[in-house]
Amino acid sequence: MAKAHITTKEGALITIEGTPAEVAAITEKLGGAMAPSLQKGSKHRQSKLKPTPMGLLGSLIDGNFFKKPKDLAAVKVALEEMGHIYPMTTLSPILLRLVRKHQLRRIKEKNRWFYAG
Repeated sequence: MAKAHITTKEGALITIEGTPAEVAAITEKLGGAMAPSLQKGSKHRQSKLKPTPMGLLGSLIDGNFFKKPKDLAAVKVALEEMGHIYPMTTLSPILLRLVRKHQLRRIKEKNRWFYAG
């Protein structure tokens, strides 16, 4: 048995059960008033994209966080303030990748690396 969960433009949730042909016919009749998601089974799951460290650092770059040079600890604190906790051993190679892609610059001062945008 097929199931379709439909959300209308107004936000109402409609659930349709039946054979795949019946569900397809009903969703076709309803037209563009909704966003259907067909699935086989009884549970409705939506996939949520989790933020990645690379994406979070990209948002920091877009937000001009790296306008002034920042060290690794400052980057870690900024991500923690956003609610994302990553160890420095995870952030360091990602920052280096961004340097290699020319999205950031890396400056060495007093035996410490600083990243600037």
